Amino acid sequence: MPFGGQSEVGKIKRLLLKHPRQAFVDTKNISRQWERLNYLQAPDFEKALREYDHFVDLLKPHVEAIEFLPQHDDTGLDSIYVHDPALITSRGAILCNMGKAERRGEPAVMGDFFSKIGVPIHGVISGTGTLEGGDIVWIDERKLAIGRGYRTNDEGIRQLRQLLKDLVDEIVVVPLPHWRGPGDVLHLMSLISPIDHQLALVYSRLLPVPFREWLLARGLKLLEVPDEEYDRMGCNVLAVEPRKCLMLQGNPRTKALLINEGIEVWEYAGAEISHNGAGGPTCLTRPIWRE
Repeated sequence: MPFGGQSEVGKIKRLLLKHPRQAFVDTKNISRQWERLNYLQAPDFEKALREYDHFVDLLKPHVEAIEFLPQHDDTGLDSIYVHDPALITSRGAILCNMGKAERRGEPAVMGDFFSKIGVPIHGVISGTGTLEGGDIVWIDERKLAIGRGYRTNDEGIRQLRQLLKDLVDEIVVVPLPHWRGPGDVLHLMSLISPIDHQLALVYSRLLPVPFREWLLARGLKLLEVPDEEYDRMGCNVLAVEPRKCLMLQGNPRTKALLINEGIEVWEYAGAEISHNGAGGPTCLTRPIWRE
């Protein structure tokens, strides 16, 4: 089956997910892991199942093929956030090397699954290099932004540049703020969500000025997430196709911003699958093929 699409907004045709039945497994497994993984509190397993089933039901009418990662002993609760262990390019997947030590087993497990479903491996980030998918944002098919923070380091970025040297024309490295420190998750995609080819949702208060100017110079219109909705992951929005997106409930001002731009918006309740582990709809999904 096809793969590729160096885009954050092209219509998703094929999608990878991992159900909490396979990521969380059961209540005992949650109890063993949630504090070590820096979750806000232990997810309620039964509620997580219901939330996730609704999340999948919202996606199904718009995505032709959905693949589900199986349970694996080398992964934990965080493996529900399938966006981070890999990047998809027109030549196949690049397997990341996770900056969060507890997630180091996830890329290899995802790579094995990709080989079973016909997605070639274009490259692997290795050694001292760290790179997480949440720090990588396609601005268009030939332009890429990479967040340099606690999860993605200089060596990981260097390796990624080599792997992408024939696939992109421009890479901009975005220094990320300390914010709440290395124990928290702050990816570049915590601060920007492309909605259409020339439209993005942003939280400018944490964006470096040069990067914000770089976006504006390339003709992007920026919609500003209000302060009170940033911590509720109002800036983490998944474009399922141009101008159609999925977001967390509880961000009415951000939702209104999108609707006023003519964007179609769907919402899901994510207290257990999103808020507790700080992973919104983008984090929960790894598009394998976008148009």
